[in-house]
Amino acid sequence: MNHFDANTTVKRWLSDLDSALQKRDIAQVLDLFDDECYWRDFIAFTWNLKTCEGKEAIQHMLEATLERAQPSNWQLEDDATIEGGVCQAWFTFETAVATGKGYLRLREGKCWTLLTTMQSLKRYPEPLKENRPLGAEHGANKQRETWLEGREREKSELGYSVQPYCVIVGGGQGGIGLGARLKQMGVPTLIIERNERAGDSWRKRYKSLCLHDPVWYDHLPYLPFPDNWPVFAPKDKVGDWLEMYTNIMELNYWPSTECKSARYDETAGEWVVEVDRNGELLTLSPKHLIMATGMSGMPNVPQFPGAETFEGEQQHSSQHSGPDAYAGKRCVIVGSNNSAHDIAAALWEHDADVTMLQRSSTHIVKSDALMKEALGPLYSEEAVAQGVTTEKADLLFASIPYRLLPAFQRPAFDAIRERDADFYQRLEKAGFMLDFGDDDSGLFLKYLRRGSGYYIDVGASELVASGEIKLRSGVGVERINPHSVTLTDGSELPADLIVYATGYGSMNGWAAKLISQEVADKVGKCWGMGSDTTKDPGPWEGELRNMWKPTQQEALWFHGGNLHQSRHYSHYLALQIKARMEGIDTPVYGLQRVHHES
Repeated sequence: MNHFDANTTVKRWLSDLDSALQKRDIAQVLDLFDDECYWRDFIAFTWNLKTCEGKEAIQHMLEATLERAQPSNWQLEDDATIEGGVCQAWFTFETAVATGKGYLRLREGKCWTLLTTMQSLKRYPEPLKENRPLGAEHGANKQRETWLEGREREKSELGYSVQPYCVIVGGGQGGIGLGARLKQMGVPTLIIERNERAGDSWRKRYKSLCLHDPVWYDHLPYLPFPDNWPVFAPKDKVGDWLEMYTNIMELNYWPSTECKSARYDETAGEWVVEVDRNGELLTLSPKHLIMATGMSGMPNVPQFPGAETFEGEQQHSSQHSGPDAYAGKRCVIVGSNNSAHDIAAALWEHDADVTMLQRSSTHIVKSDALMKEALGPLYSEEAVAQGVTTEKADLLFASIPYRLLPAFQRPAFDAIRERDADFYQRLEKAGFMLDFGDDDSGLFLKYLRRGSGYYIDVGASELVASGEIKLRSGVGVERINPHSVTLTDGSELPADLIVYATGYGSMNGWAAKLISQEVADKVGKCWGMGSDTTKDPGPWEGELRNMWKPTQQEALWFHGGNLHQSRHYSHYLALQIKARMEGIDTPVYGLQRVHHES
């Protein structure tokens, strides 16, 4: 099948879908779908992030949403393609209140996967491109307010004489990117951050930290990194970019501000948020509260017998500032994931004696292999040259339902396993316990399911394989002594420094701390999708729990993830909040049930 035939096939399918939807003939709609079918919707129909699997689920969704959504004008965008017998195409559509974009996969003329996403609210377009603000005020005006005067007024009023519609707790990459989305949509928003400067959440981490994902994967909304930006940006460079971005995007950002508590006033329909702004106690009354404290929640610090007797230093990885003070010191790293490897390598470079304690198996993938086999088709200079913009790459990745993602990912990670077979053999010979996920689906699924259990190798694995970083695997900590760690096999490791690279709990731990345990239990666990794999218990939920979508607590939202996810999903979260601010009816279909409280 060539482009012409593929275009004809897709246009016919879209026309038939449009006709059936206009007639509200759900049976006719279902006839257009394969027996195995998936419809993933980002707020266009459901005002939710929701995947419907199978015709029965699609039928229920349409019965609940079709009359209000009023979808129409389904049009092919760009040429359709055919690959492996699957016809694929971009399309546009409209609903009663919004414009939309999506991606379609057909097998033998029937829909296999369908992605529908809301792109903009018709009555409230963003001030972009042809809608951009004029900037200059032409003509004579004795009451003229310059841009600077207006900006200073806005900063002096918001949070004092004018209440924000949203408060974002957490001013790292996620909060900043979401704040930019909301600012562009005209939603009065305050971002509050404990650190002294925007970007400090990066600057204050261990000195060797850098992005392990390539630049094409990591752009922020509206303002991509320049063409000379390094492929893997060092932490301080990222911190400076975030600070610059905060200023250029005119965000209302309160550094040196800590959220002390929050509670939802159901009668008033607003939050009561107590903050300490550089010693000034203030009460904010936003309509919506967004936890943007990162994908991770509170640090997991294990409690080992005897820890209080240790005479050296103990740190969680989030507290470790760097290796400079530990030359010649005996350092034990508890954990074997990204932070553990980064910290261990930096300590080795500064002549410390480093032992990594690996308690369970870890997925390792070399950075260059990941870029070539897994990320390259969507996020690379070659992809850009072929017309795969960041927006298209994000939507293409989102167009694969999570149920199908393992099958889509396995070929890439099978190729990586074969490509780097010698590397993996040397690691295993050193005693390192390797895995490719419970079902061999690799890095991305491990990240989505549990947010842990992997390392993108940028050099530390070679040190482990060669024995330069010592390794103890398959054992845990029995107890901690004044100058050593006793392991579960009875052996003892001398130690001057213990770093707990033991990860983080669910994001709802922040809700428990700032709001209440009752609310944390009400919204339940954040992250994971119910895959019934290690650290991601079932039942199957089909989307990430609680992320970027309505929760069981009214007007409480969670935002986070890596730079790619923060960039992409902030768009849909901001649209949901903008619609509520403007009084648009937003009935949520398929509000997530809570199966796991933490």
